[in-house]
Amino acid sequence: MQQSEPSVDSIGIVLETADPERAWNALRFGITAVENGHDVSVFLLGDGVEAEEITDDQFDVRDRMEAFVDAGGDLQACGTCLEIRNSEESEYCPMSTMSDLLEIVTASDRVLTIG
Repeated sequence: MQQSEPSVDSIGIVLETADPERAWNALRFGITAVENGHDVSVFLLGDGVEAEEITDDQFDVRDRMEAFVDAGGDLQACGTCLEIRNSEESEYCPMSTMSDLLEIVTASDRVLTIG
């Protein structure tokens, strides 16, 4: 008798790096999950809030970020982490709080951290 896999409706991704390939892959995964019917939230934390500014010839992070949001994904950025870097929220990276991250973590069926 096979056990059925538990249902995964929502996925939280905590992105803690500005490494181009890691950020690009995190967003690609998020897009794939949204396209397959999952609710996906990405929370940019620490160096992750710098992801929108990544310029890399091979890994177009900004393009994947826009595609993720356009596909229906939820993207949030730690306000404190933005302030530390003298950065501001943007259309694709609204300023959020630890309470927002707590909501993502507690409401998600699975949480993936990429750092």
